[in-house]
Amino acid sequence: MEMYLVPVIAIIAAWALGALFTGLLIPFLEKKQFRQFVREVGPQSHLHKTGTPSMGGLAIIGATVITTLAVTIATKTFDMRIVVILVMMVLFGLIGFIDDYEKAIKKNNKGISPKQKIVMQFGFSLAFAIFAMMESYSAHGLVWGGEIWLPILNQYIDLGILYIPFVIFVMVAFSNSVNLTDGLDGLASGVTALVACFMIIAAVTFGFTGEPAVYGALAGACLGFLVFNRNPAKIFMGDTGSMALGGVLAAGAILMKLEFILAIAGLVYVIEALSVIIQVGYFKKTGGKRFFKMAPLHHHFELCGMSERKVVVMFYFMALAFCLIAFLVMKI
Repeated sequence: MEMYLVPVIAIIAAWALGALFTGLLIPFLEKKQFRQFVREVGPQSHLHKTGTPSMGGLAIIGATVITTLAVTIATKTFDMRIVVILVMMVLFGLIGFIDDYEKAIKKNNKGISPKQKIVMQFGFSLAFAIFAMMESYSAHGLVWGGEIWLPILNQYIDLGILYIPFVIFVMVAFSNSVNLTDGLDGLASGVTALVACFMIIAAVTFGFTGEPAVYGALAGACLGFLVFNRNPAKIFMGDTGSMALGGVLAAGAILMKLEFILAIAGLVYVIEALSVIIQVGYFKKTGGKRFFKMAPLHHHFELCGMSERKVVVMFYFMALAFCLIAFLVMKI
């Protein structure tokens, strides 16, 4: 089978499974009372979303894992790297699931404490970092496990033991950034589908065999979920989904030595996270003043008068533009 057909098959299969699983999950979550509780400090226009089923990320995880395993086994591209990438998706999704479960049981929007989240993220990322340090294959052949690839310069630098904290930072930062992006109907799922499609191109370009199936499955699962998650959303992915998405995107990029390429393609996530950092820092420094009307950035545009749908579409185009820039940087 031609390599370019593998991710196409994965996208189609995962889209079907993602839509099926999401459709089945909605009545189940409603019956179990696993619903979203919108924070009172958020935009007032979002208060009507209270009661919408959450934890929809379970459908994305299920569709991605099943499709990836089926496609890679069928095409004989299954290996330990694929297992590790999927495990990281599940583990980070587990962190989000625990958080969502706490929210559903306690009927509030706080969930587990930030400290608890960070401890679990750090632990899982540390284990993954050790594996990545041992894994020596890259997009350009055999390299030392502690090396990272610098695009444009097209060269590797050896971080040595510092590679481990670098990987931990990438995993934790990216999972939290995707989590912050999940604030409007269809935003995180749509942006992630676009970024995942770009990562298919990147993986194929550099000759990877299993990773295109992973990202194809991820893109398809997000599109399948988007059938029910688009405005007005019938279900939210919750932290279960957003944490899992960040985990699988980062894990695959790290093993392919494409961390900086992913950062460019996923610049929407980075900007969203930076807007929160700027907002908090400015608030503390000025004694209560706000740099943005509200953070993350998508809420700022809402409060400026843009409709939720227009904000989401604008971010889609931003994500598409950043993916194009990443492709050009990758080809230099």
